[in-house]
Amino acid sequence: MTVGVVIVPDGVDAALADATGRAAVRRIVDSAWAGGAIPIVVVACDADGRIAEVLEGSPAVIIDPGKASEVATYRLGAEAAAAAVQETSAVLLWPGRMTWADPETVTSLIEAHGRSAGELTRPRRAGESGWPVLVPVSRFEAVLSAAGGSIEEALADGATSTVELGDPGSVIGAEVALDELPDYAGPPEPVGGPPPEWGAAAADQPEAELGR
Repeated sequence: MTVGVVIVPDGVDAALADATGRAAVRRIVDSAWAGGAIPIVVVACDADGRIAEVLEGSPAVIIDPGKASEVATYRLGAEAAAAAVQETSAVLLWPGRMTWADPETVTSLIEAHGRSAGELTRPRRAGESGWPVLVPVSRFEAVLSAAGGSIEEALADGATSTVELGDPGSVIGAEVALDELPDYAGPPEPVGGPPPEWGAAAADQPEAELGR
């Protein structure tokens, strides 16, 4: 199972904004990579190569959306990710303003995809849905076929499941400094479900049956 990521910055200046010593887009790429997402596609106009420069040495590739609408921009990135690695089964759609989403959120969304391969999945914190959003390849046509409009509107048209992850960076963007974010709470239970109760069946057997 391979889950890629599509990062769409709000222009070059936003992509290069300082994010605790790294360019914002590089921080997002690093978080996606650390969380287990691959391939990583950044969709941005980068005529002077400044985004490419800060991404040098990372696994990210850059594609130019031209004058595509917001939804079409995400679709271009999603299709590029699916084409880059044949085994790609889903992509994470990641707006560039969501600088602080944690690698653990990426990992948890990938785990959730492993349990429910056909579902759109969003992280949630304190009841608020956030980013990145996992979209299975099988749902690209239904979710990303709109000619215009925002990605949020496109996602609202499809049934989406959510998973409580407690990550403030999934719901609060670059408008708030990292050290001003609320505490990271973490998921209230394992995203992959409770661990198996090894030995539970044996515990229910009389000692005589266990040869004791």
